[in-house]
Amino acid sequence: MAAEQLLQAVKQIVSLARAGQAEQAYDAYRALFSDPAFRTHPAEDQRRTLKLMVHTKRRENFAPAYVVEAHRAAIAPLTELAAAFGEPGDFEMLGICQVLNGDEKGAAVSFRAGLNIERARNPQSDLCGALMKWVASV
Repeated sequence: MAAEQLLQAVKQIVSLARAGQAEQAYDAYRALFSDPAFRTHPAEDQRRTLKLMVHTKRRENFAPAYVVEAHRAAIAPLTELAAAFGEPGDFEMLGICQVLNGDEKGAAVSFRAGLNIERARNPQSDLCGALMKWVASV
């Protein structure tokens, strides 16, 4: 998947979401994250794309199946990013995806790993605070 193809896929997803077609947008995210070609993109491009979905605010108190499936598809690329780069933000996104998929034990491990790294870097950061809240919630 070339950079231009990734950009077009993201634009299509954003367009679907803005048009109120949430299910189609999440289905497109699922397909994108499931495509092995997605992982050939630079890490920062993967992160930006994953953040668009993982950090989206949802109005519902529950996650519909299509949201859960899209987050499940994001687990593999996030696991690879977290293992390869050790970025706390990757661990946070991984933990969020794990929570949505009912894996609170795995999420706790991910959140703690991210928190330990971020605490060593900058214990006063917003990310450190967010990770502490996540750790306390699982």
